[in-house]
Amino acid sequence: MTGYFARIPLLLFTMIFTENYVLVQFLGICPFLGVSQKFSSCIGMSGAVIFVMTLASAATYAIFHAFMIPLGLGYLSTIIFIVVIAALVQFVEIVLKKFMKGLYNALGVYLPLITTNCAVLAVTLLNVDESVAQTYNFLESCANGFGAGVGFALALILFCGVRKTLERAKPPKAFQGLPITLIAAALTSMTFMGFTGMAENLFG
Repeated sequence: MTGYFARIPLLLFTMIFTENYVLVQFLGICPFLGVSQKFSSCIGMSGAVIFVMTLASAATYAIFHAFMIPLGLGYLSTIIFIVVIAALVQFVEIVLKKFMKGLYNALGVYLPLITTNCAVLAVTLLNVDESVAQTYNFLESCANGFGAGVGFALALILFCGVRKTLERAKPPKAFQGLPITLIAAALTSMTFMGFTGMAENLFG
């Protein structure tokens, strides 16, 4: 593949596997641990995060290059991006409350917490960080956001399966509850370390 779409497969693979925001970069741990107990909640949260990350990447990239840079407001990117993310999360919350009441109740406090999910903010800042991604275009930024959201969803759903298995296990009393959950999360993270270097070989 060449031209405008050339780096999209590499970006998607990188965000989902080799640079997974939860299991490799350890961002967004709060909802990862809080929502991964029920499969239905995982699916709902995954869809919401993918939607917010993708739209936030598109909106913040456009705002940054169309308005903030010409006006010399690049130094306000963190504050402005948080406002954009908050608006998108509010939109998702309104839609779920109106059309998917059960899922809205299941997600509870973790839905508005997407606003403060550092993984969502990190991907939008990465898209406009000239020291990291000075050649990113609009489509690549959207792909970054979508891939990061899918990576979050993959980590959440996988860990939900791990936690279901832990429910049937009988760890020593000292490890029950949060300790065994954190150990399981660490082991799950280690499996994703095996993808290191694969992107360059597959898409290089």
